[in-house]
Amino acid sequence: MKLDKDTIEKKLLQFPDWDYYDNAIHSEFEFDNFKDCFSAMSRIAFECEALNHHPNWSNSYNILKISISTHSAKGVTLKDFELAEAIEAIIEVED
Repeated sequence: MKLDKDTIEKKLLQFPDWDYYDNAIHSEFEFDNFKDCFSAMSRIAFECEALNHHPNWSNSYNILKISISTHSAKGVTLKDFELAEAIEAIIEVED
C-alpha cells in the first residue's frame, strides 16, 4: 500500500541519510574507493534478491546513489523502508 507524504516524512526521521522526492526515497553514500563501493553494492544486491525488491541505483567511482520506490504501488511503501533499513545496516558494516 502506497504511503502518504506525512507518513513518509515521519518514517524518514529514522533515516537521516534519506530524502523523499519524485515519488521515491533517495540516498547517496560515499566510500573510500571503487572497490569498497562495489563491495557494498554486491552485498546490497543479495539483500535485494532476498527481499525480492530492487532499487534504482548508480555508482560513479566511490559514490553510490540509490532510489527506492514500489513500482506496482506507484510510490513509497513499507517495503521500501524495509530495504532502506537493510541497506543502512550493510553500509554501516562497510564503514
